[in-house]
Amino acid sequence: MRIGVAADHGGFELKEMLKDRLRQDSHEVSDFGAMRLSPGDDFPDYVVPLAEAVASGKVERGVAVCGSGVGACVAANKVAGIRAALVTDVFSARQGVEDDDMNLLCLGGRVVGAELAWDLTRVFIAARFKGEERFRRRLAKIAELEHPRQ
Repeated sequence: MRIGVAADHGGFELKEMLKDRLRQDSHEVSDFGAMRLSPGDDFPDYVVPLAEAVASGKVERGVAVCGSGVGACVAANKVAGIRAALVTDVFSARQGVEDDDMNLLCLGGRVVGAELAWDLTRVFIAARFKGEERFRRRLAKIAELEHPRQ
């Protein structure tokens, strides 16, 4: 799978670990930055290009990491077509994709440990949208918010 990753200084180390593990699992990984640890950087500079790549189909899924994961989630969800969530448990990592077609996982580099982050990422990537009518109906209502009728 083509997966994009992004992080600011608060998630840099976790992003690097996830990137390496994803490649070890034979995924094609695109790194949207940061490319080096820089304490003064800003998460939107990396998360927004990642979200745009997910929305356009350049990558199939995205993983964004900042200190808490909250800022990355807020920024990603400003991009039309993105369904990002801050996830800290395996159930939500799976259910978010199965029911809500989540396409961008947000993690807190200062909140979740490396092994939990890896578990969440693997579950997120393995999950598939169920596509049931009720889920599609709900997603259509959300999409309408991004492109309201005039």
